[in-house]
Amino acid sequence: MSVRILALVGSLRAGSHNRQLAETAVKHAPAGVEITLFEGLAEVPFYNEDIDVEGNVPEAAARLRAAASQVDAFLLFSPEYNGTMPAVLKNAIDWLSRPFGAGAISGKPVAVVGTAFGQYGGVWAQDDARKSAGIAGGTVLEDVKLSIPGSVTRFADTHPSEDNEVVAGLTEVIQQLTSEATATAA
Repeated sequence: MSVRILALVGSLRAGSHNRQLAETAVKHAPAGVEITLFEGLAEVPFYNEDIDVEGNVPEAAARLRAAASQVDAFLLFSPEYNGTMPAVLKNAIDWLSRPFGAGAISGKPVAVVGTAFGQYGGVWAQDDARKSAGIAGGTVLEDVKLSIPGSVTRFADTHPSEDNEVVAGLTEVIQQLTSEATATAA
């Protein structure tokens, strides 16, 4: 069985270390695992029930939901903005949580990882993303974590894909997420 994972990155910055981390996940996905990096979170409007009308959902939100409906699991990459997750990631979770009880995230395994400049690697933001994804209906892998501190200096001259410790940690997360997705599908 092939496992399909959708990667959502909470940073919109072109040189984002979290985006580079997601690119590393795509590059190092093991055989039988397909990780797709969703493009277009910046175009998804803030969630508003007034515009979430069947047959008239904004195109960017509809694309997100369609992509999410085709996967077995989610891998969220969160930097830390003012002690919490970025609005763009929270907004994606909000769109994926609807319709209530039947959203595209419902019942699917979710792992959250990330990197940030601070000494703890964004753990507060990642904990908030886990909480939000769980409330939205995802099956959050609470013990599957990877928080990489000091991103600005650690990745100043090195892409995360060239950091053996990062690749090993990310590979372990992907393996655990894949195992959970396989068990959920069985």
